Amino acid sequence: MCNVVGLKFDIKQSDMKEIKIVDKQKYFEENYPFAEIPELADRKKCIHCDSDIIVGNYKVFVDEFGDEFICCPNAPQCDGTVIDWIRITN
Repeated sequence: MCNVVGLKFDIKQSDMKEIKIVDKQKYFEENYPFAEIPELADRKKCIHCDSDIIVGNYKVFVDEFGDEFICCPNAPQCDGTVIDWIRITN
């Protein structure tokens, strides 16, 4: 189960643990919480760390309740999740 909407958490200050995803495409397709699933090669901007990211470099963290979060590739230094990724405009 992947959660993101309406939650605020601090990866650095919690018991959250990173989990390694073997098939990132499959995991993303099954757990992305919004209707339009971006391609793993797409570039987005994380509004938490103000970095341009490649979607497929995402990380997944699990909390003490077993809830999984798709996070910014810069986690745990950045606490952004998929809800914090915006389209890069030129």
